Amino acid sequence: MSSQMPRTHGAADARAAADVVRARLGVESPACAIILGSGLGGLADRIANARRLPYAEIPGFHATHVVGHQGQLIAGTLGGREVIALAGRFHMYEGHAPRVSAFPVRVVHALGARTLFVSNAAGGIRRTFSAGDLMVIEDHINLQFVNPLSGPVEATDERFPDMSAPYSPRLKELLRETAKRLRLPLQSGVYVGLLGPTYETLAEVRMLEKLGADATGMSTVNEVILANALGLEVVGVSLISNPAAGLSPEKLSHADVMRAAEAAGEKFVALVTEFVKAL
Repeated sequence: MSSQMPRTHGAADARAAADVVRARLGVESPACAIILGSGLGGLADRIANARRLPYAEIPGFHATHVVGHQGQLIAGTLGGREVIALAGRFHMYEGHAPRVSAFPVRVVHALGARTLFVSNAAGGIRRTFSAGDLMVIEDHINLQFVNPLSGPVEATDERFPDMSAPYSPRLKELLRETAKRLRLPLQSGVYVGLLGPTYETLAEVRMLEKLGADATGMSTVNEVILANALGLEVVGVSLISNPAAGLSPEKLSHADVMRAAEAAGEKFVALVTEFVKAL
């Protein structure tokens, strides 16, 4: 029988994973960690001096199985600044526990990142949104009904983090200023995280609209909760890849999400690159 302690995906496991990443990729003091959502992995190709490590080779990480998620941790420079990019997620709807799905946030914190940029492809609930719009995430609603902080508190974590401003006002303003300089339209709104993997019913979309949500997806909220507990400064962008289910006559498919994300990829790359440069 192995004497190795079971993995808890806590602070000690994050330090062990960070040691592997540091040894393999030579990561030192990244200015920003970036989580790339469905179809937004094109940014990874713009990282200079890129060193790549498959998730399967990082302790505590899992291979990705969703189209549009490369499943690699990438270190290099973007906009002249050192960054870490997480190209893809392993989602809770794939069967992973909340603390497992959010574990990469612990690892980038252990690697020294103190700024986290989250991104996702989302369905537009607000009727004025169009496919391809970029939305700065003002706030979120967690309807996944789980929390990555459940269980024994880690020494690195705040036990009861204040979530009244989970997305940094300073960084949101910097993002808006960056978009203005680039003459890129930037929407703003509230993201609601659902568990998935089904898209919403029309009745659910009407409910979410009444709750104050502007865009919906199946990720992000647990990462942001953990980031706040760790003291990371967070900013986020949703790419509106399609109207939410039932708001258009067309049935939704992941292929459509991918096509919309790829079509808007250049805008996203330009925005994130200039934002990182301005940090």
